[in-house]
Amino acid sequence: MPESPPTIGQRTESGTDSPVPAFFSELGFYLLGGSGSEGPAALAQQARRGEQLGLGTAFISERWNVKEASSLTGAACAVTSRMHIATAATNHNTRHPLITGSWATTMHRLSGGRFTLGIGRGISAIYSGFGIPAVTTAQMEDFAAVMRRLWRGEAIVNHDGPIGNYPVLFLDSDFREQIPLGLVAFGPRTLELGGRAFDDVILHTYFTPQTLQRCVRTVKTAAERAGRDPGTVRVWSCLATVGDHLPEDLRLKKTVARLATYLQGYGDLLVRTNDWDPAVLQHFRDDPIVQSIGGGIDHKATATQIEHIAELIPDEWLHPAATGSSEQCAQRIRDELDYGADRVILHGATPDELTPILDSYRNHRP
Repeated sequence: MPESPPTIGQRTESGTDSPVPAFFSELGFYLLGGSGSEGPAALAQQARRGEQLGLGTAFISERWNVKEASSLTGAACAVTSRMHIATAATNHNTRHPLITGSWATTMHRLSGGRFTLGIGRGISAIYSGFGIPAVTTAQMEDFAAVMRRLWRGEAIVNHDGPIGNYPVLFLDSDFREQIPLGLVAFGPRTLELGGRAFDDVILHTYFTPQTLQRCVRTVKTAAERAGRDPGTVRVWSCLATVGDHLPEDLRLKKTVARLATYLQGYGDLLVRTNDWDPAVLQHFRDDPIVQSIGGGIDHKATATQIEHIAELIPDEWLHPAATGSSEQCAQRIRDELDYGADRVILHGATPDELTPILDSYRNHRP
């Protein structure tokens, strides 16, 4: 993602320039975080507010309900002027590659070069239910190579690769687009792929400091082995950021309920990645309250149920987050950068909820 100037002026009603906060190129946030319960119409206000606060990148995570990625990225690009907009993530196999390549080029030019196309592997169980084959590492690498060739104006004839067989893939011979590609990565093979073929690697929430450091090493080493400058591959920590200025029930929903939802969906992978105790995960799964909730805990559980679930999750598992006072949250953001992350996503909070934390961070910015 290209850098922007450190500060920028905005016009007041009197016509004079007034300063706005420094541009935090190292910080991002998610638009319509979580289930997007406010609906897609909330995106425009959140995007404008995030830019006003100086946040560098707004991420969009696609869900197949009212969070279709191409629509949301168009809206976000249209209402902002300097903040970067990135998908993290959409899936490469739910659109024809020409549709995705055209969409990305449209967003790139619409935004003046502020768009990043980020893809991810997705959840195999959901794909299976929809009758879509699971995504492989080889497919994502093939997809990245095809996109870069299309954006260079190439005509690809008789492509026969992991993403499929296509007689012709072609967009425009005049294209010379430099569109960043992002990858949401979890396991070592995907992290290595990010290092050798992508520009941004977005990690998962609730990674311990040790896991974060290991992931950064994996990405940077893979980039170096591929003959790339490791410094050009940005690794994003995804840090749950939930300050004490929020009501307690909301904090529990954004921390306990969110982590519990991850444990529902891919608990084995998260536990194995962080070297946590699998017996604790099994105790969580066997709990009758957990089993009674029909859907994602962060979306379906009541406040009473979430309080019960909080007793099932060790404090150690909730520790990899920015919690406490605004000053403590700001320090945790700086810690992530010290652990080796190039950038940090302040996850699980709207721009308005992040305001006091950003004020504290600004005073002691690295």
